[in-house]
Amino acid sequence: MTDPLKMVIAQLSRFPGIGERTSRRLVYWLLQQDPRVSKEIGQAISDLTETLRRCQRCFNLSNKEFCNICANEKRSPQSICVVERPQDIASIESTGEFKGTYHVLDGVISPLDGIGPDQLRIRELLMRLKDEKINEILVATDPDTEGDATAMYLAQLIRPLGPKITRLAHGIAVGTELGYANRNTLACAVLNRREI
Repeated sequence: MTDPLKMVIAQLSRFPGIGERTSRRLVYWLLQQDPRVSKEIGQAISDLTETLRRCQRCFNLSNKEFCNICANEKRSPQSICVVERPQDIASIESTGEFKGTYHVLDGVISPLDGIGPDQLRIRELLMRLKDEKINEILVATDPDTEGDATAMYLAQLIRPLGPKITRLAHGIAVGTELGYANRNTLACAVLNRREI
């Protein structure tokens, strides 16, 4: 007979960033709560896959045909921010600075992992550029080898279509002393300098 405590600890350990120790703490916390708490958490997790789907326009997660951002008439339809993952949208939105819409690629070009352009939602992005009047594409992929390669690939495809193509700036984080920045970060900051 399987030990239910060990089984739950093992299942929670499957979450990224949660090891066995944290799983054990979560399980014991749950056991101290009213039984309804465990049922509500379990039901909410179970409902995720049944109620969430992809926005028909940008491929963000949504419980409707179009996500709240695409459905918001106050957003600028002329600007698209291209991101790797749906959770990246929340990061950009937290700044309050981007007022356009989004497009989720669902990954980046990564030949070592067997992911090429055809496995991403690039075709759908190009269709949006064809069907909508887009003035700017902001490529907000991660500042790593795969993210940079994907950004360059997108720029080559999109440049002939006319919209301005921008990329998130790279460099020194606000509040960082120059002496603590590594050479690559400092080099990016110098290359991405702007006029004041």
